[in-house]
Amino acid sequence: MRRLYLLFFVSGFPALLYQVAWQRSLFLIYGINVESVTMVVTAFLMGLGLGSLAGGWLSARPGVRRLVAFGAIEVAVGLFGVVSLEAFEAVGAVTAGHDAWTTGAATFLLVLLPTLGMGATLPILCAFLVERSGNVGRAVGMLYFVNTLGSATACFAAGLVLFGWLGLAGTVHLAAAINLLLGAGILAVARRERRRPGPDPEATPGAGGAIGYRAALALSAGAGFIALSYEIVWYRVFSYASGGSARAFPLLLGAYLLGLAGGSLGSRRLCTGGLSRRPDVQRAAAGGLVLGATLLGFLVAPLLSWLVVGVPHYGAGLWLVVLAAGALGAVFPLLSHLAVAPTAGVGRRLAGLYLANIVGSALGSFLTGFVLLDAVTLPVLHAGLGVAGAGLAAGLLAQGPPARRRRLLAAAGAGAAACALGAVGLFGGLYERLHYRGTYTGQRYADLVETRSGVVAVTREGIVYGGGLYDGRFKTTFADFADDLNLVYRTYALSAFLDAPREILVIGLGSGSWTKIVASHPAAPRVTVVEINPGYLAAIARAPEMAPLLDDPRVEVVVDDGRRWLRAHPDRRFDAIVANVTFNWRAHASALLSQEFLAQVRAHLAPGGVYYYNTTWNPRVQRTGALAFPHAVRVGSFLAASERPLEIDRARWRETMAAWRIDGAPALGPSAQAALLGLFEEDGPQPRRPTPYNSEGRDALLARTAGLEPVTDDNMGTEWDWVREDGPPAR
Repeated sequence: MRRLYLLFFVSGFPALLYQVAWQRSLFLIYGINVESVTMVVTAFLMGLGLGSLAGGWLSARPGVRRLVAFGAIEVAVGLFGVVSLEAFEAVGAVTAGHDAWTTGAATFLLVLLPTLGMGATLPILCAFLVERSGNVGRAVGMLYFVNTLGSATACFAAGLVLFGWLGLAGTVHLAAAINLLLGAGILAVARRERRRPGPDPEATPGAGGAIGYRAALALSAGAGFIALSYEIVWYRVFSYASGGSARAFPLLLGAYLLGLAGGSLGSRRLCTGGLSRRPDVQRAAAGGLVLGATLLGFLVAPLLSWLVVGVPHYGAGLWLVVLAAGALGAVFPLLSHLAVAPTAGVGRRLAGLYLANIVGSALGSFLTGFVLLDAVTLPVLHAGLGVAGAGLAAGLLAQGPPARRRRLLAAAGAGAAACALGAVGLFGGLYERLHYRGTYTGQRYADLVETRSGVVAVTREGIVYGGGLYDGRFKTTFADFADDLNLVYRTYALSAFLDAPREILVIGLGSGSWTKIVASHPAAPRVTVVEINPGYLAAIARAPEMAPLLDDPRVEVVVDDGRRWLRAHPDRRFDAIVANVTFNWRAHASALLSQEFLAQVRAHLAPGGVYYYNTTWNPRVQRTGALAFPHAVRVGSFLAASERPLEIDRARWRETMAAWRIDGAPALGPSAQAALLGLFEEDGPQPRRPTPYNSEGRDALLARTAGLEPVTDDNMGTEWDWVREDGPPAR
């Protein structure tokens, strides 16, 4: 049994590596907007759920050797893992750019086969162990514990080590190798099994029937919904606190799974010994755990926001997630113990409960992540989840003895009231505390926009923050560099390389300042903007100095992922493509910095077109751009890259700057125009130390960054580096 527990622990490790890596791969193909995220996560969960049904059916087939089936499934998943990334890319090349139904069906089918196998292993092995122990709760609790602990370990390993060392493909190949070795080990154990041992003498039979099976299905689905919904809102606040760090998701998921593992291990105590004969106590315990998890889950966000004011790193708040998830982790084994008798067909009935839990989780992912985050604020959503969790606890407690029922239901009602009322006071200033941390003194945002795509905040000074990190400010003109608080001189500098642009693409709307400047170019170009978060449009619409931009007939704003939009419009060509890319270490930043993306951009530039984007000072990012194009010039933190030499006609540029008008007034004063001309030496860019106010040619840039590895979709750039090389500060 110890060998089997160890093997099932190892089985959980590659499963989560696949989940995180495959999600990343699919996001690169179909985009990382909320529709794609929801589609991929839901498809993954449903594959696990359908797999559990298949595993339950298989476990009940006469003559099936369950350990052999377990080992064969691991080998099959490993074989798929070896070719998975290539298969995703091949299918993505055919379906990218199609409608949501087509891409959704493709995503579902891509992850269906491997996740069917992953989902099938739990009911198969549970049936194997229940047959020997005679105790459902003990078998489910222990297997759920070791498998989830393996998955939690994989999350921490991926976020802290593996992605940075091995990259995307290396991590997937490691997972495949583990599957293949694991399958071989399981088959070796199966060969040694010559007889069927009797039930464990220390085990006690399950309560099977203490809760009706249909009621257990509904309760299992409800627990899954609450758990996934809380995970989604927790990720929002942890991501905001970390400024969108790539490590936030795997660390949060690892803490969540660690809590589930600990809770499932603790549930074994309630399913063995004297308590196994007290279903009334077990029902009360299950209801109490759901209520406790609901209250703890409700408190995670506000407690984290107060914690980070005194603690410099958001990681300390992960223990709050472990505690809340721990209470939820004990519920599924307890429900299994109370609703399923250790008789023939136990695998199928456990598979049904597991499927119900997965369906509830998928619904939580879809409804909370796709609908509720767009419809209500975070406090209202927390209040709703708190009331729903208390109602779920009441559903469990209502099945107990009448003598206890009234007090327990009163406790559930009090919990629901506490969540509803607590949302009013506990969440005030939550995002400000997460943002300002140790410098928080009670300051509040002037505007806050919450959508399912993220959180956009605007300070009273007009500074815009996206996801807790600086994103610009509402300012488009300046008299001299000292007045250029938004460093928009870099936007005007693009015109040094352009004569009379007709079509310009802007990837990322942000504060709207860059788009407004580009759209006001004297050549009156047509501007297409691709923005992933519609929250920026709402923030701009409420800013009087920026709102007219949205009514400008020359400007078209499309809400979509930049890579996906380019892939869906292969025939569009632009004189300039502008991307004020976010900090290179943020999650998914490399998707707009990699060699693969730059090749995609090159295909959308008109003859002589220029790609102009923010490298956020990272030398690897700068080298990647200089290698991707034959001609490049660094302007502050930006890189201008093109197929043609980037020569500057200084007389023409003077005329362009003098003619520039924004809101009917000159955009640049004489001092600003002179300072912009001074960015470039008259005899071309010279080798020099990078500063915010100078330029650098391609040859000098490549010499300075020699030996650095270019950014690719596989290595994911600097997202997983421990040291951030963001270069000189803006000021």
